[in-house]
Amino acid sequence: MIDDVALTFSASSLLALNAILAIVMFSIAIDLLPRDFKALARAPKPLIVGLISQFLFLPALTFCLVFLAAPTPSVALGLILVAACPGGNISNFITHRAGGNSALSVSMTALATVGAIFLTPLNIAFWGSLYAPTCAILQATQIDPVSVAITVGFMLILPLALGIWLNHTKPALTARIRKPLQWLSMTIFVAFILVAIGANWASFLSLAGVIIALVIAHNAIALGTGFTLATLAGVTSYDRRAITIETGIQNSGLGLVLIFGFFGGLGGMAVVAAFWGIWHAISGIALAKYWARTKAPR
Repeated sequence: MIDDVALTFSASSLLALNAILAIVMFSIAIDLLPRDFKALARAPKPLIVGLISQFLFLPALTFCLVFLAAPTPSVALGLILVAACPGGNISNFITHRAGGNSALSVSMTALATVGAIFLTPLNIAFWGSLYAPTCAILQATQIDPVSVAITVGFMLILPLALGIWLNHTKPALTARIRKPLQWLSMTIFVAFILVAIGANWASFLSLAGVIIALVIAHNAIALGTGFTLATLAGVTSYDRRAITIETGIQNSGLGLVLIFGFFGGLGGMAVVAAFWGIWHAISGIALAKYWARTKAPR
């Protein structure tokens, strides 16, 4: 049974993943300056729409998917957990390739990461408790929201603050290291996930068939949520592309850290997060290639 499978991930590997995610977050943060947040404060509508799409609508629609599809409990909780994570690390790169508002994308990633300290454990606990099978897992693991918040804070918020500070105080240095660091961090991150999957390859293959269709549907819902809400809110196409991609690209790396750190590498949850990490990059890049054929009106 998929709910009885636990994937292996050593403590040293988990620590390495934490460090890699911190480096990825730092590489994103050195694109930001305090004035970027002031500019968004003067015209906050796209940012507010994006955060509502990501932290309110996506978790709610994920619960509807879980309720209708009724997957096994660990798969259901994996979907809920991924939906509760902030935007993924490659969303800024994909938004840029799509011709969307990169400044909005980076700012959404930053603010969603800060908000994730409270909103990620809150969404996991709230939506997971509403579905009896996942509620049983939450009760059995006795997940501590404070511990989740501390993990998110040290892994994401600290490097975010350090990156903004360095960009503000040493702009010449960050200009030199920005692109190489972003490419290096993303390469290391992808390689690490592939190695982790390789170490559990037999289990991954045996479980993936059950999960692939759900993850693809879930990712389509995420992209559709961002696009629909941005359209209804009347934001420009330039901003809509950023909101769509930010909602559809989730931080599956953070999801894996939480799964191995708090849920013992529960098979269905881990495979959902791992396959999300692969599929959202494929769907996001394909969407960016399609959108890049036309320039988005601002």
